[in-house]
Amino acid sequence: MRAVARSRASDSVMASRKTRILVVDDEEAMREVLEMRLQDWGFEVRLAENATEARALAQSWDPDLVISDVIMPGMSGLDLLRALKADRPVRPVILVTAQGSIDLAVEAMKEGAQDFVTKPLDYAKLIAILRAAENDIELRRKSQRLLSQLDQDAGYGSLVGRSKPMQEIYSLIANLSSTDASVIITGESGTGKELAARLIHQLSSRSAGPFVAVNAAAIPENLMESEILGHEKGAFTGATGVRAGCFELANRGTLLLDEIAEMPLALQPKLLRVIEDRRVRRLGGSHEFAVDVRVIAATNLNPRAAVEEGRLREDLYYRLNVFTVSLPPLRERMSDLPLLAQHFIREFNRKHHCQVEGLRAETLESLQTYSWPGNVRELKNIMERAVILARGSWIETIHLPAYVLDPQAGSSARIVLPAGSTAAGAEKELILRTLESAGNNKAEAARRLGLDVKTIRNKLKSYGVE
Repeated sequence: MRAVARSRASDSVMASRKTRILVVDDEEAMREVLEMRLQDWGFEVRLAENATEARALAQSWDPDLVISDVIMPGMSGLDLLRALKADRPVRPVILVTAQGSIDLAVEAMKEGAQDFVTKPLDYAKLIAILRAAENDIELRRKSQRLLSQLDQDAGYGSLVGRSKPMQEIYSLIANLSSTDASVIITGESGTGKELAARLIHQLSSRSAGPFVAVNAAAIPENLMESEILGHEKGAFTGATGVRAGCFELANRGTLLLDEIAEMPLALQPKLLRVIEDRRVRRLGGSHEFAVDVRVIAATNLNPRAAVEEGRLREDLYYRLNVFTVSLPPLRERMSDLPLLAQHFIREFNRKHHCQVEGLRAETLESLQTYSWPGNVRELKNIMERAVILARGSWIETIHLPAYVLDPQAGSSARIVLPAGSTAAGAEKELILRTLESAGNNKAEAARRLGLDVKTIRNKLKSYGVE
């Protein structure tokens, strides 16, 4: 909580400071006109009449952004660009050029210039370039603030862990969040795919927009198209009103399509078309409308294997797979387990008004020898149970489920059925006992039984079991 408070306080300070712009031009009239315009737009401005003066101001004042003429006596704008980039490569530099020197401006952009505008200035274009650059500056600040917390805090945003696999994940997320590209997040059930998707959204330029998550395996197949596209009144039996689909709900934000490999094959081409065209037509509707949505897909399967098995269309997979974030299972980052356990203890102390301080050494040892088929989600559930059961300051081994202390006992236990049991009854008992031995991890239970996760969910629904 203290880390979050520090981050929010820092965000407030950065948001309150005006963006600093250094204007470099040998023409006094141009400098003054730009100064007035930029101040009217809310920027803090300093002026320099040549590159030498600009370099000195860049050192002493540290502007966020530089607007420089290209053709100047002495050191040119291109030389200034190279010098500024050598000092601070991430600082945006925008060039101002006459029509006859556009080729030079293009060359400067190859050297790292953010953009260029031509004289006479198009102020609508200039403010658009500046706002885009300002947005990039703030995104970079946000990412750097979060990255700087890694040495002080337990992780990155809502993800917890300092292990090498997680450090690599944090670096990848920091890099891809400032883009608008599609992402596939892979990982076993319970590894934190939705947390990673939310973090990408929070670090992106869409953070002020909605984050909508849809689980493709949890929605009946006959309702999936309506969930994705929405429907008009009377589109089908039971459509008593207009309903917005998930793309419409996520407009100007981020849409997480969880368990994408479980989406009906018949719907996948329609999904691909919406992603590519950025247009949606509700079921029963007569017109299309534009949507602006970043799509993040998630799956607990190997997406390439899902393509080979015919469960995921190849063209949809390649459209979504611009970036891949592969979350490691908990058993491959066991050094993070103490941090994670303590993180959940603090969380559930607050939720249940408890005063648990931590784990006994033998309790931690038991947790570290367990294989964690349900990953971090399973650990979270076990920690909540343990915090509630613990009466003193410490979680003892007696507060852990029996299957954690003796995993083989749960997996090898016999299922004894009474005489006259039906096949359906035997199936129910097998599914429920396997689910119990898997720590209520549906994906792991499905793997052990050789079934789809969707089949497990449907069976549990028919049994009236959540």
